[in-house]
Amino acid sequence: MTSFDASAGGARPSRRRFGQRFGYEERSALLFLLPVMTVLMAVAVFPILYSLYLSFFDVKLTRPNRMPFVGLDNYVELFEQPLFWTSVERTVVFTVISVTAVTVIGLLVALLLNENFRGRRLLSTIILIPWAIPYVADALMWKWIYDSGYGALNGLLYQLGFIDKYMVWLGDQNKTIWLIANAFVWKEVPLAAILLLVTLKSIPEDLYQAAKVDGATLWRRFVHVTLPAMRPGFMLVLIYETMVAIRHFDLFFVLTEGGPGNASHTLSWHIYVETFRSLSFGTGAALAYILALITFGLAYLIIRTVGRSR
Repeated sequence: MTSFDASAGGARPSRRRFGQRFGYEERSALLFLLPVMTVLMAVAVFPILYSLYLSFFDVKLTRPNRMPFVGLDNYVELFEQPLFWTSVERTVVFTVISVTAVTVIGLLVALLLNENFRGRRLLSTIILIPWAIPYVADALMWKWIYDSGYGALNGLLYQLGFIDKYMVWLGDQNKTIWLIANAFVWKEVPLAAILLLVTLKSIPEDLYQAAKVDGATLWRRFVHVTLPAMRPGFMLVLIYETMVAIRHFDLFFVLTEGGPGNASHTLSWHIYVETFRSLSFGTGAALAYILALITFGLAYLIIRTVGRSR
């Protein structure tokens, strides 16, 4: 009887402390959020942790009953593959081209939309159309444009006299990455422009008035007032576009499937090949984590450089 009373008495203070720390509203919110958190744990957190677990095993669906532990051997094997470094090179080239073009063109579009002219609202709406199109539809559209037989690009250049015969655009290894990057830029520029436009709108007009009083020209106001004030917008655009470009898959799958040769064999395509074509889930998971670490590292670098206050 004494032990029962002691245990019951020990439970009451803990319940009382819980009730004092979390009120009725907090407990109700926790109760309502519990199903959502459970679903997120099941569909997001668990697959991430399980893929990390798989990356330390030699998992092949061709022999599902044998899954030996190999530690870091999957990572070491990937680093020793020439194709892995080729995919890294292709990913770097695609990311640099795409993010640079998206940022520069997005800035120019934002500067244009920041001016007052007739039809500005209509132009803002039209510019958002590419961003609203799904990536698969975007890829199919550009595949038709680049087509060697009836593509609009060949037809336009032929009519203008820039080429004397139709060209196989996606079959040229020297042009493939640039053509895919062009499709990516067309899709991503609207979002970058809107994000930079919002940053432009937040710049106080007093800064421009003070610069005019000091005799600053239009170019100097742009360099010394506009660009420094747009640093948060640039940081957001660079981080988001870098993360999208470095792990992009849809355009490569629809347009070239990693070809011709290995001209568009990026890290995301390498993950797909290892996981779903070679059925090597261990190395595929290791590749996915390498890509994730690279992405987080680049995001941290951008935050430390572009987002650093003077």
